[in-house]
Amino acid sequence: MNSLFERASVREFTSEEVEIQDIEDIIRAGMQAPSAMNSQPWEFIVVNDSEDMEAVSKMSPYAGPAADAQKLIIVLANRKILEKYGTIDYFQQDLAACTQNCLLEATDKKIGSVWLGFYPDEERVNALKEYFDIPDYIIPFSVIALGYPVEKPAARRNFKPEKIHFARY
Repeated sequence: MNSLFERASVREFTSEEVEIQDIEDIIRAGMQAPSAMNSQPWEFIVVNDSEDMEAVSKMSPYAGPAADAQKLIIVLANRKILEKYGTIDYFQQDLAACTQNCLLEATDKKIGSVWLGFYPDEERVNALKEYFDIPDYIIPFSVIALGYPVEKPAARRNFKPEKIHFARY
């Protein structure tokens, strides 16, 4: 569980290249996430062109780290798969688990990452769809910016026993 406790959002990256094998491993970890009815509705776009990353960085006021990342992974939901399984209402949970798995695998590989939220903000989602020619049945969910951190951020300790309730609130 070390990666759970070491993971921190990294927003500044070095120029060191992230290897495609590492990206595949990160996506492989994402695909290990649980999903409603095991529908596995995820798809991915890997972005490594600096011009494209700069464009993504301007699609949200919080997406600035995308400009300096070495790679981006856009996590997508395939509506056709969701409708086939009748799980359209659960895709946010599916893709959140997938995104988290990607972040944890990146941490395990000592690659910095940050989750850039796009869904459900319609303007951000539409900006991704238009820029990357994403079909209507594909829903952009999140963007993961990846690269080696300029500084290793301190991991936070979020455990608060007072938030645990047993049997009843």
